[in-house]
Amino acid sequence: MNNPSPIQLTIHDHVAVLTMNNPPANTWTVDSLRLLRDTVESLNANKHIYALILTGQGEKFFSAGADLKLFASGDKAIAIDMANAFGEAFETLSQFRGVSIAAINGYAMGGGLEVALACDIRIAEAHAVLALPEPKVGLLPCAGGTQNLTWLVGEGWAKRMILCGEQVTASQALSIKLVEEVVASTESYRVAMAMANAVAQQSPSSVAACKQLIQHGRTAPIQQGLMKERESFVKLFDTEDQTEGVNAFLEKRPPKWKNQ
Repeated sequence: MNNPSPIQLTIHDHVAVLTMNNPPANTWTVDSLRLLRDTVESLNANKHIYALILTGQGEKFFSAGADLKLFASGDKAIAIDMANAFGEAFETLSQFRGVSIAAINGYAMGGGLEVALACDIRIAEAHAVLALPEPKVGLLPCAGGTQNLTWLVGEGWAKRMILCGEQVTASQALSIKLVEEVVASTESYRVAMAMANAVAQQSPSSVAACKQLIQHGRTAPIQQGLMKERESFVKLFDTEDQTEGVNAFLEKRPPKWKNQ
């Protein structure tokens, strides 16, 4: 009997759903990280896909991060392999052309929170708990946690969560802007799907360009961003979606996007 894939993929119209499936806690391995990377790359090449949802199998865990048994030997070669696999997978997810939504349906710990941080939008169920507890076991977040968390919530809360080991509830996560919405238990997937379907009403060419501009602002001065914004606006006139979008509006009909 074949083992189920640790990353299960289903597609609903223009939305890809990726489910982390490594029970009992949906932990990461080198193989599952590489599979995530490869899956997102394939979705990036599929112009029919406009959005993806990432969630965890079951009701208790979104993902508990890496299996600590991997690091028990203190083998640096294993650390190098895992750090590289984490970086490649989550950076590929962050650079996904469309909109990525994390449906956080339970505990999001360590690499489980970091993969949610790599998504564009985070929806947490009310019972979810979020943390980056790596320093408690002599490690540190190596998959974007120190960088992306600080960008989202500011240095103070990033230090509380990482340096002081604070876990935050879903309601706390909302108040510090770690997540964009809190919903009732079992509702994160439904809300994420409704949001993902709304993306399909937007021009995929425009969405991709806007996402790049927003994320460009993390590392570049605003004057450079403003210049890049004007350049990107003009480049959209090379796409069929630009003409289709404007004419569909003027003709009072739904647009038919081609993502080109």
